Amino acid sequence: MINRAALILKAKKPFVQWINESDPYDKSFRTSLAEVNEDRTVYLIDDLEAENLEEWVALNCANLFESELEDWYTDESLWPQNRDLKLFKNLINANQVQKWFAIECHTVLIDAGTGPSSDDEA
Repeated sequence: MINRAALILKAKKPFVQWINESDPYDKSFRTSLAEVNEDRTVYLIDDLEAENLEEWVALNCANLFESELEDWYTDESLWPQNRDLKLFKNLINANQVQKWFAIECHTVLIDAGTGPSSDDEA
């Protein structure tokens, strides 16, 4: 086991709608919810931060939001303009019908790999 938790933002229909409507080059491009969620980014956070997940998300929402948007379009002019905590919370709030992401947090991670882990960017 490792001392990390896994945070995953699962895309919802409004995020897929934004993806499909935002492509400036191919207006016929369409992806599905299943395709978008097929291989999600996993964010490793300190396991202690998982105990205060809402606080951690509030402190890191800009990075999370921009990472998810950039996975689809690197042109920031295509992104929602006010990428603040209020918008991000509205996009993940379980009480909102039009949320973009659902947050999953998993606190038990087992490294079953046989070799040492490495950082490609280090």
